[in-house]
Amino acid sequence: MFNTALHTVSATLLVVSFFTGLANASDNDDRENKAWIHSISTAQTFDLSHTWDENSPVASVNPPFSMSLNATHESTRGIFGDGGQLSFTSEIMQWSGQHGAPSIDAIGHIGRDGHLFGAVDAAAATSDLRGLGRSGIGAELDIDHFPRDLLANRAVLLDVARFINNDDTPLAADFEITAAHLEQTAKAQKVRIKPGDTVFIRTGWGQYFRDNPQLYLADEAAGLGVGAAQYLVDKGARVVGNDTLTFEKRPPLIFEPRFQVFPVHMLLLADHGIYIIENLLLEELAAEKVYTFIAVVPPLKIRGGTGSALRVFALAAEDKSDH
Repeated sequence: MFNTALHTVSATLLVVSFFTGLANASDNDDRENKAWIHSISTAQTFDLSHTWDENSPVASVNPPFSMSLNATHESTRGIFGDGGQLSFTSEIMQWSGQHGAPSIDAIGHIGRDGHLFGAVDAAAATSDLRGLGRSGIGAELDIDHFPRDLLANRAVLLDVARFINNDDTPLAADFEITAAHLEQTAKAQKVRIKPGDTVFIRTGWGQYFRDNPQLYLADEAAGLGVGAAQYLVDKGARVVGNDTLTFEKRPPLIFEPRFQVFPVHMLLLADHGIYIIENLLLEELAAEKVYTFIAVVPPLKIRGGTGSALRVFALAAEDKSDH
């Protein structure tokens, strides 16, 4: 069990050492390479992804998930004249690239006042319907340009739900996470967000993805407010994510100093170029109290993609003390 913040920090350092050490090792460092490989092979793996099917909750502004087999083993057996030895199957899937379980928003997914991050003209960036930036403007903001150094990155989990409720129950639907909540949770967990980190925030709503999808999709849901998002900006986070459909509190509206829709998305993506992950499954990670780890976030390399479905997982050193 991961019972102390000190242990989880050491877990992070162990896994980080693998990546840095392997990159710097010379051809003659075979013994050292074996040590790095052993370290990573014994790391504990936490799957942070839900399973997709036709019942998975998807925001109404996006196409629903669907999948069907376009070839079955019955229909393909013997089609090559081999006496029926070979058969195969394949499928056709439809979904929105930036809405999966989980999924990551490309920086160019959201604009503010007609511009994307870096003052890129939003309309020009999507004037070619083949994809974001295919017009030659804003191509650097598509998911194909997700930075390589973020594929495996130091990460922090802030379990706000446990800090507020003192148990595993989810936050209330009208609960807005503030900067103070994030700061107090980090202090209680004895963790520190460092510049460049990936930061995951648990609301507890990930439990509803499978067990109560209609509640998960409801108009009201717990999530981050603008103040909490600004806190993450100020801390230097490069990737943020949580276990809800939209990351920010729903309905995603503020009225002062002016009316805004999805203000957190605009602040993070359009203003500061910070990636957003939605629909994470954080229950096991939180139950084990693993608060620092390596987050492995591998988007598909889709030219012009506004985002990507992910298979996110966390790596932490395995604790042998109970074995």
